[in-house]
Amino acid sequence: MGKEAANNLLIGSYSARLDNSGRLKIPEKFREIIEEFYGKDVFITSLTDEAVQIYPLSVWEEMTSVANEGALHLRPDVRRFLLRVNLKGSHHQIDAKGRVLINQSLREKARLNTEVEVIGLNNHLEIWNKEVLNAIIEEKPLTEEDFENIARLVPRGKTE
Repeated sequence: MGKEAANNLLIGSYSARLDNSGRLKIPEKFREIIEEFYGKDVFITSLTDEAVQIYPLSVWEEMTSVANEGALHLRPDVRRFLLRVNLKGSHHQIDAKGRVLINQSLREKARLNTEVEVIGLNNHLEIWNKEVLNAIIEEKPLTEEDFENIARLVPRGKTE
């Protein structure tokens, strides 16, 4: 992985707060990377209702561009995915204070209260209720089989 690619990874986690209006101040380290490498436009949605995802708009467009391939958007699974994420999601801009609005419907589904955990997942962020996240991690710990499956996904022998 080149130096620039390593610099644009959103990794780690930070505690953050939602204000009374439901705005999240994106942790500084994440905000700097998003704005420098992707710009201020983001798409905010929820894929599973457990958490809220914040995608830099260019990442979201690339991820959903598969639906532009021919008639792929007519596939029932792709169509359901697009319906779900677009019904719940919306395009936002990071404001001058580094905040984005998470709409009330998303906040309620993900049980987001004032204190949240913001986790970097390489090219996007997930916003979690800390108690929900901890319960999921404790309930479903990683197994040896999980690690073996993950290891098979890692490219071998790539050098710079």
